[in-house]
Amino acid sequence: MLRYASLGAERPGPYAKSVPPLPGTVDEWLAGGPRLSDLATPVLTLDRAALHANAERMAGWCAAHGVDLAPHGKTTMAPALWDLQLRHGAWGITVATPWQARIAIEAGVRRVLLANALVDPAGVRAVAAARDADPDLEVLSWVDSVDAVAAMTAAAGSPARPLAVAVELGAPGGRTGARTLDEAERVAAAVVASPALVLAGVGGYEGALAHDPTAESLATVRAYLDDLATLHRRLTPSYGTDEVVVTAGGSAYFDQVVAALAGLADARTRVVLRSGAYLVHDDGFYRGISPLARDDEQRPFRSAMHVTARVVSTPEPGLALLDAGKRDVPFDEGLPEPQRIADDLGAPSRPLTGTVTAVNDQHAFLRTEEPVRIGQVVRLGLSHPCTAFDKWRWIPVLDGADPDPQVVELVRTFF
Repeated sequence: MLRYASLGAERPGPYAKSVPPLPGTVDEWLAGGPRLSDLATPVLTLDRAALHANAERMAGWCAAHGVDLAPHGKTTMAPALWDLQLRHGAWGITVATPWQARIAIEAGVRRVLLANALVDPAGVRAVAAARDADPDLEVLSWVDSVDAVAAMTAAAGSPARPLAVAVELGAPGGRTGARTLDEAERVAAAVVASPALVLAGVGGYEGALAHDPTAESLATVRAYLDDLATLHRRLTPSYGTDEVVVTAGGSAYFDQVVAALAGLADARTRVVLRSGAYLVHDDGFYRGISPLARDDEQRPFRSAMHVTARVVSTPEPGLALLDAGKRDVPFDEGLPEPQRIADDLGAPSRPLTGTVTAVNDQHAFLRTEEPVRIGQVVRLGLSHPCTAFDKWRWIPVLDGADPDPQVVELVRTFF
């Protein structure tokens, strides 16, 4: 088990939003069998059954398609959930920043994929020192320019083990990454010439090039992935490691990644997906774009997260104000979706038809023609787990289909 995966001895005290002030430890509180009705609104909760089902589903999908998985840890920044993913066969954990890498290393992750340019001098030195201190620790980061290679080389000094890097391929209009194959080859040549670095693979992010599952978007993604495969073939003679990593794949187009890249896997080459949102999934963006939702023959992921908010005001007909806002729910990939309403937390609920039309810092504007009373609670479906988790430090995990399910775990995030 990873360190920080079980924090039962922690004492959140009065500082865990939506959890009652705890006089003792997390384990002591959980031993009392707390229920959803013991929490306060607004509250983000996780569904234990959905988490495990999603983890099992993605592990089976990757195994069936001959690829590995290093799920993006930035989605949850929760070692307890990383541990769940690793126990379901994940090859490693992906991160986006030196700080996130530090959390992963401290938690005990043995393979860390830093899907970004590592050029911050303090971050470079920290990664080099961690690898020198632990010969079993693997950290792979990216470079996308000759200048980035120079910056890493200068900051690394003379590490006992050269820092492993992958050349990142981008595309015009995308995010980071060398814009052409020729440019990427020049970056690779600079890595080979560096005394502090070793070329260990290629990587990229197709999700920066499209945002929907239309035929045009899928063609754009596939063309980019074909270029990434070409780059790998061109760089094969230059790799300096026993194992080579070819990595792409967010949570929207991992089927396209498999179609384009899975055939590259061999005795030396490992094809690694970095999908992160699948574990928690959502009722918005990923529900609509996930490859398993696009294919009617597939068994889709289930949303494992919901926020329940309380009606605090009904100032005019058809409008109710809820006590959850931008500090509590994601809003960058769509507003929350009203799903069910109950008289209180843990009470029987019924479906609710309505729309959240806006969110302020601490309020959501619910428009509905149905009768709504002050004090009732509304379960909200959310869109984009990355920007849901960063608003919560302790997240209750619920188990059971009862209207008042038991809280079986508190998941700690490290943002």
